[in-house]
Amino acid sequence: MGKLTYDSSLTADFDDRALAHIQLVIGAKLRRGESFYFSWRDDALTGGGRSTIWLHPGISLVFKYFGSKVPTLNRDWIEALSVSANSATGLQITAEPLSKR
Repeated sequence: MGKLTYDSSLTADFDDRALAHIQLVIGAKLRRGESFYFSWRDDALTGGGRSTIWLHPGISLVFKYFGSKVPTLNRDWIEALSVSANSATGLQITAEPLSKR
């Protein structure tokens, strides 16, 4: 399980594979100076529900991975997450699609 730390005050756990894909999508948008929402479902162990944060280039983010190996990336998943990030509701984690490539 990897961790995303937002503004040194909020930490959320994600599977390393999902976190690697999320990092690429978030990084691309922030490099372009774009701000957006990021929402996810909270684990039942932490009370369940959903969390949403506002991502802005000036807010610090830390991506911490449990494993030492970088996962193989799925371009189709990156594309799906990017489409989500560019929507009015912002980035939402979707299930990984089977790679068509």
